[in-house]
Amino acid sequence: MFLKDLGKAALLMAVLASCGKDRVQVSDTGLKYQLHDQNSDARKAKVGDVMTIHLTLKNSKDSVLRDTHKEGTPLKLMLQVPPFKGSFEEGLAMLAKGDSATFFVSADSLFGRAMQPMPPGVTKGSDIAFNVKILNVQSEEEYRKSEAEAMGKQKGIDDKAIVAYLAKNNLTGKAQKTENGVYYIVSQDGTGPQPQRGDAVTIHYTGKLLDGKVFDSSQKTGQPIQLQIGVGMVIPGWDEAILKLKKGTKATLVIPSTMGYGPQGSPPAIPGNSVLVFDVELVNVQKAPAAGQAPAGAPQGAPQGR
Repeated sequence: MFLKDLGKAALLMAVLASCGKDRVQVSDTGLKYQLHDQNSDARKAKVGDVMTIHLTLKNSKDSVLRDTHKEGTPLKLMLQVPPFKGSFEEGLAMLAKGDSATFFVSADSLFGRAMQPMPPGVTKGSDIAFNVKILNVQSEEEYRKSEAEAMGKQKGIDDKAIVAYLAKNNLTGKAQKTENGVYYIVSQDGTGPQPQRGDAVTIHYTGKLLDGKVFDSSQKTGQPIQLQIGVGMVIPGWDEAILKLKKGTKATLVIPSTMGYGPQGSPPAIPGNSVLVFDVELVNVQKAPAAGQAPAGAPQGAPQGR
């Protein structure tokens, strides 16, 4: 008799749990949400935790605004204190590793507080659907440790790929390597000054993946870019390699992903953990601006720093 009653109780619990699954609920602060998968025994995320998630954003007409599944790389973010009632961050705090849910966030609250215009496809008074799958939840310490381990492993993978690329293209004997694993091959020596950190440099460049696919080029507009070098305005590989060149130098930079865009990549053009190849020409070097002067900017299209 006891076993039968126990079985009935377990069945009742399963039925009650399934009734809440996928049902639209409303929190005390007004956040509308659906829980799809939830592990009630797992530790929920808390403010300061680093969450790795896949995210699909949809407008009120069910049109996809962003999908990290298609981008091929999940998002990593630190959970912040909810900036307003009914925010996405409030929803994330309900979830643990392995959970999935959809949160319906007011577009007016999301963009109105930041005084930002509504993006294309989003109208006032509508909700934006955040469909999330939680891949991992880590404390900041756990995250930093796992990232260091992953970066160490990726350095070896990248260097092996670069060495193979150099050998395939008969560049092995010409390549020089920086302290952080960036390779550079000078095809034309420059005779001008070598830039120092903070100097303004003018550069023509074409960026490619290892398979030769071009993802960006200043040659398209015919206008070289101007930026301050060595101060984090661009990816670390650029900062390190450009400082090795002289004005007038033409060179090829082969940059490991750990000195480029890392595991996140730069979707959709650059997948995560991509080794990058840049053909560059250092057109000009100007001394760092004096105190009080505005520094040179990095125009759109430059390989921005992370």
